[in-house]
Amino acid sequence: MMDIHPIKCEQDYDMALAEVDRLMDAEPDTPEGDRLDVLTTLIEAYEAKHYAVNMPDPIEAIKFQMEQMGLSRKELEAFIGSRARVAEVLNRKRHLSLAMIRRLHRGLKIPANILIQSP
Repeated sequence: MMDIHPIKCEQDYDMALAEVDRLMDAEPDTPEGDRLDVLTTLIEAYEAKHYAVNMPDPIEAIKFQMEQMGLSRKELEAFIGSRARVAEVLNRKRHLSLAMIRRLHRGLKIPANILIQSP
């Protein structure tokens, strides 16, 4: 059993991952379950600091989601507006409005924090 301490290097990180793997089936509210909770919190903090992932560009996120859902530009009109407005947004000639962001978030399940970024 490894000693729990802050994860400061890759070796600490690898050891913590191995310990989490070992504890994966631990029951909640047991010493092993508590240990698993603490280790996953430490791992998440280390990963956030050392493996931060940049959020995708909002327009690229819309295009990706369109592709994943098999949507056409015509089908985006329900979320963005007219055909011309869809073209302006996708060609980066118009920013997303708050109403567009809300509709895209609800309809296409794109996280709002991605859509509100500057493209």
